[in-house]
Amino acid sequence: MSLRYALLGLLHDGPASGYDLTQRFAAGIGLYAWSAKHSQIYPELRKLEEASLIEVVEEGARGRRVYGITDAGLEELRTWLYSEPRGGAVRNEFLLRMFMLSALEPEQRVELLRDLEKWATEQHSAVSAIFEHLGNGERPLPSGAYAAKFGMLTLASTQEWARWAIAEQEKSQEKS
Repeated sequence: MSLRYALLGLLHDGPASGYDLTQRFAAGIGLYAWSAKHSQIYPELRKLEEASLIEVVEEGARGRRVYGITDAGLEELRTWLYSEPRGGAVRNEFLLRMFMLSALEPEQRVELLRDLEKWATEQHSAVSAIFEHLGNGERPLPSGAYAAKFGMLTLASTQEWARWAIAEQEKSQEKS
């Protein structure tokens, strides 16, 4: 169901074709928040159009359709934004790996944790660059800047946690 709202939100930022939306998922939202494939996006666009939440604002060559959000779509997006998140299944591959950490030898655990810290550092740099680009003095900030800042803080916490976990593993190795 969240794909519906992700598409409405992206279309609120401006009209786009299904291809454009697929690219935007691949380049941003899909990397950090919610992934969607071409095969998921197009059927959802049809449903949104049938529900009058979006409309075709331009038709181009080879059947290319550019969609825009309608007033009803904006109202539904706003209602969803104010609703309580439903939670649901959490899929965090890194957290799952931490549950399974005991399957590794102590040295391997530290190596894996160092890799996680390195990854978080690299991602923090990438998301920080996105934030700087989005927050280049424009006011009010675009919504992507808020998501980027959340990502920066989350990645900084991941870095801090990885350093703590490495220190804990090293302490355990010293006691052995």
